[in-house]
Order: sequence, then C-alpha cells, then structure tokens
Amino acid sequence: MSKSRFFKFTSGSLVAMLVAIGSGAAQAAEMGAKDEPIKLVMAEWTGQHVTTHIAGALLQRIGYKIEYVTAGGYPQFTGLADGTLDVTLEIWMNNVGDIFPKVLKEGKVEDIGQLGLQTKEGWVYPKYMTDVCPGLPDWTALTKPGCVQALTSPDTFPNGRLLDYPADWGSRSAQIIKDNNLPLTTVPGGSEGAMVAELESAVAAKKPLLMMFWAPHYVFAEADMGWVTMPPCKSQDNDHCINPPEVHKVVWSGFKGKWPAAYEFLKAFRQDAASQQQMILAIDRKGQDIDTVVNAWIDQHQAVWQPWVQEATR
Repeated sequence: MSKSRFFKFTSGSLVAMLVAIGSGAAQAAEMGAKDEPIKLVMAEWTGQHVTTHIAGALLQRIGYKIEYVTAGGYPQFTGLADGTLDVTLEIWMNNVGDIFPKVLKEGKVEDIGQLGLQTKEGWVYPKYMTDVCPGLPDWTALTKPGCVQALTSPDTFPNGRLLDYPADWGSRSAQIIKDNNLPLTTVPGGSEGAMVAELESAVAAKKPLLMMFWAPHYVFAEADMGWVTMPPCKSQDNDHCINPPEVHKVVWSGFKGKWPAAYEFLKAFRQDAASQQQMILAIDRKGQDIDTVVNAWIDQHQAVWQPWVQEATR
C-alpha cells in the first residue's frame, strides 16, 4: 500500500483505530515518547535488514520516529545495555557470544520472544561435490584423502578449507573440527556478501567448496546445495553446537516504559522464512530497493500485520 493510500496514524487516531479493530480490548497502550526516535539495529545480513525494515516501516506508519543504526553482532549488546540502541529483531541465539547472557542476567536488556523464523544452519556444499567427496552428506566423507585434497587451499594446506562465518559472528565450526580431529581448517569470511560471492564463483566454475551457512537465504533458490550431516558436537555447552537456532527479539530494558505501544507491537511482530527468502531474492539478486520490497509486502499482507497492531490494545 502506498504512503498516499495508507492510513497515517497520529497517537489519537491510533487509539481510535485500535479500539475499533481490537474487539474486546479495553484500552490501548500509550504511545509514549513518540517524538524520540526508536533506534533499530541493522546487522550484517540482508534477511535481518528485511525484518528490521518491515518493523520500522510499520512503526513509522503507526506514528513513531525510527532510526536505523548499523551495529556488529557482538557490539550491539553493549549499545542495547546502555540505551544507545533500542531494538534488535533477529538474534540467532546460537551465535550471541558472552556479552548477551551477561547483560540479560543483569536486566539491562529484555528478550521479548521468538521472531518465528524457521531456520537451518550448518555446513553446506554444492551437490556436484559428491564426485570428489563420495559419501556426502555424511560428514565422514570430509575425512577421505581425495575430498580433503579437493578442498585444500594454500592457506590451509594440508587440511581442507571450510569457509566460516565472519570473525565477529563467532565460530563453532573450529571447535567441532578439533573435537572430531577432522582434516579441515576454518577461514573466516569477510561478510555475508563476500561468502555469497565466493559460493557463486565456485558454482560457476564447478569448484569444490565447503562453507558454514544458514537458511533462509536466496542462494538455496538458485544453487543445488546439500547440507552436511554434522559430526558429533562434544561440547558440554550446547551453545557451541550447530543446530537449527531459535531467533529472538531483544530490546533495551527501558523500552517498555518509554514506548509502551511499540513494545506490545514488537512482542507480537513475526517474520516467516518463506516471505523473507523471497524478499532477499528480490533485493540481492533482482536489485530491487529494500523500501520498495518491504512496502509491497506490507501492501499485500495487511491480514498478517494487523493483529500485531491489535496487540498494542492490551
């Protein structure tokens, strides 16, 4: 729905609309400090950008001011803890490092629940690699000399190379490799974009590649990829294992008191993998502007997001 056709809410009209559509709701939450911008964290991957821009666009149309702030995977928690950042909407809970549990325990941030994103994470490979690594997807195929040789690079010789997440995302692969004595060495990717570029180059040249990756992502709509059946995780701490992660929403501890209606909205806010993957494809492969893609989704899915707004009446 275009901005010209979208019902623009003031704090008063928001309350009136919520009372009208929120059957049985007794009172709408207060808007709070609607003249102060809510600072939303922008992380390093497109899927998170989509999630954040959908929430931001709807908050703006409700009547809030929004500011998008770029922050790294771990540094964002420091900003949320001291109130210089307000919201981060796509925290993959198996990749939070040590800072998040600390500030959560101290009550400086609040976990406001799961995003609802259906996820997958692990080691992936182009399926043509079964020619040089017979036995895939079983992880033991990665120990065979021919497979190791195919994956070897100058910086990992004599081990095979595993393209890992960027350094500030953390690495669980290195510990799993060590625990299982695998002939592999992790090499951190520079960014999501750099990892995808290397994958696309490898696929075009039919070159062997093993990499840590996640879904939802548009690459799985374009390349025939396999998921390795992972080796055992022997860590006493499950956070160091590689499993399909939960994805949570986190806010600064003072958020609810400052922006009550926005807090209720964000608690109700959800994102599904199928929708996100299509939007990622439109942005990263088709070159469409993220605001255009997000506004189109909002236009076509009022029945999806209207209940999130209704939650602000509770």
